[in-house]
Amino acid sequence: MTAGPHHGETMFRILNEIGIIAQLSGNAFEKVMPDGMTLSQFTVLNHLVRLGDGRTPLSIAQAMQVTKGAMTNTLGHLEGKGFVRIEPDTHDGRSKRVFLMPAGRLARDGAITALGPELAALCAEIPVATLSQALPLLETLRKVLDARRNPVA
Repeated sequence: MTAGPHHGETMFRILNEIGIIAQLSGNAFEKVMPDGMTLSQFTVLNHLVRLGDGRTPLSIAQAMQVTKGAMTNTLGHLEGKGFVRIEPDTHDGRSKRVFLMPAGRLARDGAITALGPELAALCAEIPVATLSQALPLLETLRKVLDARRNPVA
């Protein structure tokens, strides 16, 4: 099936809604985050919890689709708070590796806990069963977009 103008319009509307949701949810999340944590800092901690630590700053920057400089800044703040430890790479002296500290995991978990009342309020307005039905579609869309961001040459 080819994508005609109507298909493109539909996809744009879907992505536009997701973008607006991301903006609104990100702002709501930052309002309740503990320790002055920013959304970008939380995102890095969450990334390390989900995928494991020992990653390079460049690989984290690529995953977050930000510049290496922006990631260096975020990691510096996280290191200053004792949330991550940055060490030289033992295999490549030019690179570094980022390790999640116990305080970082606690901060990430605390941020999620702090968001609890907001999540509960949303679930009171939108049934969890309805939200659960949307997950497979959203996961598929994320996977397609993720695969397209770094096409194989």
